[in-house]
Amino acid sequence: MALSDYNLSGEQKRNIAHFASIVRLAQADDIITKEEEKLLKRVANRFHILEEKYNEILNSPEDFPMHAPHNYDERIEHLFDLAKMVFADGEAKGEEANVLRKICIGLGFPIDNVEKVADEAIHLILNDNDLEEFTKAIKQVNKS
Repeated sequence: MALSDYNLSGEQKRNIAHFASIVRLAQADDIITKEEEKLLKRVANRFHILEEKYNEILNSPEDFPMHAPHNYDERIEHLFDLAKMVFADGEAKGEEANVLRKICIGLGFPIDNVEKVADEAIHLILNDNDLEEFTKAIKQVNKS
């Protein structure tokens, strides 16, 4: 961990951890496509992640532990971002879906619902649902 990492706010640390999760998902099939790279850069920009930190995370995403948001809606928003990454290259491979399930556990979704939540997330992204529709549907699936 760099000395500058000690000066990060809690929100910045969460954003970096979330971004690292997205990078892990992008790297699940050992290839980052141009579409995935565009999405990564967009997310990094949204999270105010500078190029040096971006490259550090890209090279070693496992060095950045996952921090599950405490707020349920934030967890769903993180899941939305991650599910979009699964389809950034136009297809969801088995390994990416498995990584998404593991990330659902890390985000704090109940283990007995993880498969349903992850599968629904993939389905919703395939059908181009927006965050509001995605949130409503995930809440419905996760309550059962």
